Amino acid sequence: MANTTPTNPRQDFAFSTEHVLNFLHIIVLVLSVLLIVTISVDTFKNVQYNNEPEFVKFEFWICVVFLVDFFFEMAVSPNKLKFFMGNILFFLVSIPYLPIIRYLDVPVGHLGAYVLRFMPFIRGGYALALVVGWFTSNKATSLFVTYLATLIAGVYFSSLIFYVFEHGANPLVTDYTDSLWWALMDCTTVGCNIIAVTPMGRVLSVLVAALGLMMFPIFTVYITSVITKIHSTNHDDGNDPGANMQS
Repeated sequence: MANTTPTNPRQDFAFSTEHVLNFLHIIVLVLSVLLIVTISVDTFKNVQYNNEPEFVKFEFWICVVFLVDFFFEMAVSPNKLKFFMGNILFFLVSIPYLPIIRYLDVPVGHLGAYVLRFMPFIRGGYALALVVGWFTSNKATSLFVTYLATLIAGVYFSSLIFYVFEHGANPLVTDYTDSLWWALMDCTTVGCNIIAVTPMGRVLSVLVAALGLMMFPIFTVYITSVITKIHSTNHDDGNDPGANMQS
């Protein structure tokens, strides 16, 4: 017998839209990781990735996928203006500035080239943080995972940028491990023997220390909340050790 159950076109559309969004989010996640890995490898090899034609092409197609994801979500959003304003930062970091400038042969000057050098870092880190939020459902866990990803990404990207500017100018930064050690110690506000000598390095020293001061209390509060919840659950189940001893 043929199935005569009527289907709801709106439900079918919502179901297919959700699948497309999940697929795009996975692609964005994979490309974000690849972008970070590519930048890292080039940095370790002392290669100026912005001057590599293959990297410029790779970055362009990554931006295209990011923009497709952005405009598709905006198209299916019930309030398009609200979606655009709420995700405008993601839109701005998704624009392929470097390929456009290279194609139009627009002179950007020293300051413009300086800023463009950091766009891949911002793009990869911001997209990665957003995707972490997409794939977490519990609000408390989502907040914790987002903060954890922000801390890890902040420390890692800061160590890369610190290495790019301090290597060669700072005799204490001989390889990337020195830069990573600096970032970890600066984030915990303990400090180490490596002191920044370039203006960018000094700015990063302040920002990384501030990042650690903001993030570590959040972890303390979250872990305390989890322990308190477990203790409360055990007490409600009658597993409180003090109650068993009194009985």
